[in-house]
Amino acid sequence: MTSPALASALSPDDVRRLRATAEFVREQETSVLLSRVLPGLDGPELRAVADRCRFAHAALLVFPADHPGLRAALAACGLPDDAAAQPSVVVRDRLAARHALDPADLDVRILRPAAHGPSGERRAVEVFALAVPPASALSSLAAHERAHDHEAHLAFDVDRPDPLLLRGLRASLARHGAVADGGGYNPHEDGTVFYFATPAETKTDYRRMELYARGDHRDLLAEHLEEQRSGAPEGSSAGTRTGTGSRTDAVADPDSRAAETLLRLLTGAWTTQALATCAELRLPEALGTRGPLSAERLAHAVGARPDALRTLLRYLAMVGVVSEERDGFRLTAAGRLLREDATGSMRPLALMYGGPFYQSFAHLGHAVRTGEPGFEHLYGENHFDHFAHDPCLATTFDRSMAAGSRMFDPLPAHPVLTAAAGSPVPRTVIDIAGGTGELLGRVLAAHSSLRGVLLERPHVVAAARERLTAAGVGDRCDYRVGDFADVPPAGDVYLLSRVLHDWDDARCRDILRHLARAMPSDADLLVVERLLPADATPSLATAWDLHMLCNTGGRERGADEYARLFDAAGLDLVGQRPLPLDAHVLHVRKR
Repeated sequence: MTSPALASALSPDDVRRLRATAEFVREQETSVLLSRVLPGLDGPELRAVADRCRFAHAALLVFPADHPGLRAALAACGLPDDAAAQPSVVVRDRLAARHALDPADLDVRILRPAAHGPSGERRAVEVFALAVPPASALSSLAAHERAHDHEAHLAFDVDRPDPLLLRGLRASLARHGAVADGGGYNPHEDGTVFYFATPAETKTDYRRMELYARGDHRDLLAEHLEEQRSGAPEGSSAGTRTGTGSRTDAVADPDSRAAETLLRLLTGAWTTQALATCAELRLPEALGTRGPLSAERLAHAVGARPDALRTLLRYLAMVGVVSEERDGFRLTAAGRLLREDATGSMRPLALMYGGPFYQSFAHLGHAVRTGEPGFEHLYGENHFDHFAHDPCLATTFDRSMAAGSRMFDPLPAHPVLTAAAGSPVPRTVIDIAGGTGELLGRVLAAHSSLRGVLLERPHVVAAARERLTAAGVGDRCDYRVGDFADVPPAGDVYLLSRVLHDWDDARCRDILRHLARAMPSDADLLVVERLLPADATPSLATAWDLHMLCNTGGRERGADEYARLFDAAGLDLVGQRPLPLDAHVLHVRKR
């Protein structure tokens, strides 16, 4: 029976659609839903996509008699929502274009009442609402939209988005028939939306899907929208519009699209240098958090020519590091990460990738032909020795390693560490080649009962001591100067983070044998590395594998390859868990 609140606010058809959508949202498992939306997406590729994005909401457009009554109608459908309704400019404009109306005459609002998935995960029903009073001139519009459900779509939130991951996800969707169908960047939420038309073979009633990525990804969005303009198949909502508003479907020129794609890839070095120059000039610091600044004011602040700096700033705006406004330039969320004082600052990475590692990549061909790292060919020594001779460069390198520390966020909660912390006997965690103590510091901060030991080179130990003291855990940490042959004995948990990928297999076996000799029989070893995928799934590990080839002589590996290295040292891989940024923690014990 329909309640009075529902009957007065929504039509019976809207009530049915709303309840069906809410039930759909509550029932779906992400991987199963993806396989239904994109038939043919299965096996390892399905698992890879499902690991990187989660079903977040289903959307529909309803037509209440008025906006005030909608909230009571939602509550009557089991979808209470106390948040204020927000205007939906995107849907308003799409409706206006479809029905040749003035957008100003359409008051479209959006609500996102919560719903929960089968495992209790938080989701939402995204409700777009256009008020259509009885006998309104908009009644025919409402009838058309109810019949065709143009705005209905499924949304998937991307977990820890980065450009490589987003490109990989878009490629996977395209391989299985999804077609670019618009999108946008919302500066208020700092989020980027990629819309797709689902393939004709889809096994759901939804004809559109959305990927939502937190952050500013307008460079990738531009590629996505260009694909929509130039390559959408007949029947999708993509295409070009003539001056009279009629639609013509674009016919893609495969050679032209391939050339554009290759040109973007070939100019990637320009982006690296633009970001490094931005960091070197300290443009993010000069921009600060104030309103937009002109190129002239910024040039004076950083010691640059205004015309040349304007050219750089416009390029940085194109890749989403700054935004260009009428009165000048403003820093974006991505740009703020290039400030030295930013939490998780990536400034050191920009300086390394645009500095010594950029120079060494010019010798990638030599590395591929001979196996000798390009870095050694260029500088005459391996990168660890080279950095040790240059204190400033060594400091930048150590800070660049800390810039990727977000992968460590879940590690203190690993069962091995929580068990050690809960022991009635004080336990010791030993971090081998632990850099400036970023990981060890997190572990000690999370578990006040643990003590730590950090083994590192002399110049790094000094920086680690300073960092851990500042973090308030220095009184529970000892420091050892040495190499892998000097692993301290009698530890309870050993950490080996982002070390093995720096070395070839023979050196890795030596490092692991040193560890095995020092470890007590009941000790645990946690190894943090990126794992190469077993198939062609896009992965950060694939990119870093090339970096290792050119700069360290090491390599990324798959889990099976690490298991063989552990086995050669008398160790067993007993478990693994995923971490952010495509990393994993491998749990290893003595045989």
